[in-house]
Amino acid sequence: MLIYRINPKYLISYLSKHYLGNFYKTLNLVVQKYGGSSLASSKAIKNIAHKIKLKTENGAKIVSVVSAMGDTTDNLINLAEEVTNNPDSRELDLLLSTGELVSSTLLTMALKSMNIKAISLTGTQAGIFTNKSHGNAKILSIDSSRIRDELNHNKVIVVAGFQGFDDSMDITTLGRGGSDTTAVAIAAELNADICEIYTDVDGIFTANPKHVPNAIKLDSVEYDEMLELASLGAKMHPRSIELGLVYKMPILVASSFNDVPGTIITQGDDKLNNNTVGEIRNRVRGIATDENISRITIHGLDNKPGTATRIFEPLSIADISVDVIVQNSGNDGQTNISFTIKDNELTKTKTIMEMICANIDNSSFTYDSGLSKISIVGTGMQDAPGYATQMFKSLSEANINIEMITTSEIRITCIIKQESTGQAARILHSSFDLDSPN
Repeated sequence: MLIYRINPKYLISYLSKHYLGNFYKTLNLVVQKYGGSSLASSKAIKNIAHKIKLKTENGAKIVSVVSAMGDTTDNLINLAEEVTNNPDSRELDLLLSTGELVSSTLLTMALKSMNIKAISLTGTQAGIFTNKSHGNAKILSIDSSRIRDELNHNKVIVVAGFQGFDDSMDITTLGRGGSDTTAVAIAAELNADICEIYTDVDGIFTANPKHVPNAIKLDSVEYDEMLELASLGAKMHPRSIELGLVYKMPILVASSFNDVPGTIITQGDDKLNNNTVGEIRNRVRGIATDENISRITIHGLDNKPGTATRIFEPLSIADISVDVIVQNSGNDGQTNISFTIKDNELTKTKTIMEMICANIDNSSFTYDSGLSKISIVGTGMQDAPGYATQMFKSLSEANINIEMITTSEIRITCIIKQESTGQAARILHSSFDLDSPN
């Protein structure tokens, strides 16, 4: 267990048997986020309102960021695609922003019915200023004066997540999972005591329980580890973890359905990590999986400066997120470059690749889908040999072929066939003794 890494300011309360009560007696300002599954029905919204009421009665000031109810965002996207196969990005953002407005206003109504002073705010009213990248906007700044003013009037603030506004006063959205980013950004701006992310799981697990039924919930995890896990499919938006890391904002990931302690995401203590006790802990903290991956391979490229720019710059301009990149160079001065994207970006990417290859002599590209990423993650793997060998050997013995490999200081990632994802996750979970982590 790594409970010693939790900020001492709230360690005792976190471990308290009466967590939901005593924890908030030590806190002043709490920013929360409730996901769509937590707000999927009027009954669920009333339940969340009751939880917020209990927390305010224990003295906490609350800012709650909400996602759209249930499958609202997917349903709105489907409606847009029924009208046109190429929805205008500005209008689509305006359409999708309505989902969070519904849940924020309904939750506020529920709170008021319980005699709790509350007000709902749109992303614009909350002062969330972004760039113009519709569908994947980045927060540039937050004018928190309206939020602070309402807090000074002892109100619960319910903010529509996932949205902001640009310098043309147009509504923008932050991309899937953007409500996490909204919550952490507001928490950092307000210098809140903690940011809580409430979802349909009890916390962060050593692996996806869908693939590994005996996965174990972690009591705490470091920002760096969580950033790797989040970017590989864990229950958090990577941009929100980056914000938490930059502003040292502790984040709690917990269930909105079960009143049990979740997982604290916080900064590790280097002195504790490097002592004798730290050296014998389990260095692999989790097995991360990310499915629905496609691979593009460009053949016949000249191995000279500028070639990679000619490929990846158009993809960047088109807001296509490229992940694993591998370059293979031969003795003939030619090179191949492979990279991965999400399956839902494949059609758009193929169109761009056709234009790129038309402008690069003798080049061509191939593609395949139905892949997934599987990774072992842990800060303890730094400067400790043998982890890659153990991972590759475990997969090889299960006859699971590795298509691509990429690494960072605290992560080793393999691209494999998607049908092998569950088997690979269970094998690695057992191989690295995560069934009973230290």
